Amino acid sequence: MGPLQGLKVIELAGIGPGPFCAMLLADLGADVIRIDRMTPEDLGIDRGRRFNVLNRGRRSVAVDLKSPDGVETILKLVEQADALIEGFRPGVTERLGLGPDECFARNPRLVYGRMTGWGQEGPMSHAAGHDINYIALTGALHAIGPAEAPSPPLNLVGDFGGGGMYLAFGVCAALLEARDSGQGQVVDAAMTEGAASLMAAIYGIYGSGGWADERESNFLDGGAYYYGVYETSDGKFVSVGSIEGKFHDELLEKTGLADAPTVDRNDREGWADKRARLADVIKTKTRDEWDEIMAGSDVCYAPVLDLSEAPHHPHNVARESFVEVEGVMQPAPAPRFSRTPGAVARPPASPGENTDEVLADWGFDADDIEKLHEVGAVG
Repeated sequence: MGPLQGLKVIELAGIGPGPFCAMLLADLGADVIRIDRMTPEDLGIDRGRRFNVLNRGRRSVAVDLKSPDGVETILKLVEQADALIEGFRPGVTERLGLGPDECFARNPRLVYGRMTGWGQEGPMSHAAGHDINYIALTGALHAIGPAEAPSPPLNLVGDFGGGGMYLAFGVCAALLEARDSGQGQVVDAAMTEGAASLMAAIYGIYGSGGWADERESNFLDGGAYYYGVYETSDGKFVSVGSIEGKFHDELLEKTGLADAPTVDRNDREGWADKRARLADVIKTKTRDEWDEIMAGSDVCYAPVLDLSEAPHHPHNVARESFVEVEGVMQPAPAPRFSRTPGAVARPPASPGENTDEVLADWGFDADDIEKLHEVGAVG
């Protein structure tokens, strides 16, 4: 099930980008074992096991990371693993006895994936932070939002796009290299660098002089009237992205604004006036009425759906873009594969739910498992 079937990964449990990376790998078939704490940290955001969507697809083992027997248990799992991923601050796994040196001593082919905000070294490497701070340092946050002030784009750019996605990509790349070299390595995935990488095209345009370093002044940041969001008469919204000339022509045709010629669309002096005119036109109809006019056309159009609507849109239904697991609607695994499709293998596990099962599957005998329970190393 999935192109990563047969891959064995250990996840030292964390929050946000680390679990997202583990979810991606598990969705594509990897056997990912989540190492949870014996007493899970209270983060003030737990809404119940089945709602922890980022934890789906993998089994959980509860281990006391402060116990020598617990650490030894993880190192024995490492001996059989292809990769390990962790999201602690720099130096924490080393202090636990689970750093790269200890793991490579047990398994030289191991890929050791590290997820941090600032990276493993540098002046800010040990400082606390969250997505908003990491993307602030890269120019990404400055470029997003209305002219008045930057606006956080959820935590998609740092945590998930620049963090978990890059860690998953880095781990897979290192695993391919290890097949040839027989040697593992550390993957240092910093959210600052991933977010900066996501900005590559914008930095290129900025370097050429084609991007003003002010929000709502450019063709992709809400400045251009032909690339933005407009309110409809029923208080809902639609999106248009008519950048290219032929798409812009169709936008003018369907909105009746033929006196706004396509050839002048990048004259920034006229953007404000044209935006106001287009806004007035869009507000004359409901979102559903604009759907009838524009959906499926070359305007580059889509209705702005809320979280309750998106899973039920006909296109998403036809593509099965969302799945329901234990009554919780959530995005389906992505991307798609023609021969080895991914799937949600199991719902999120409670911490330690699969301890005995996993240890047995990974070669521990019944007596060893019982002794680990007796000394409180696992739970």
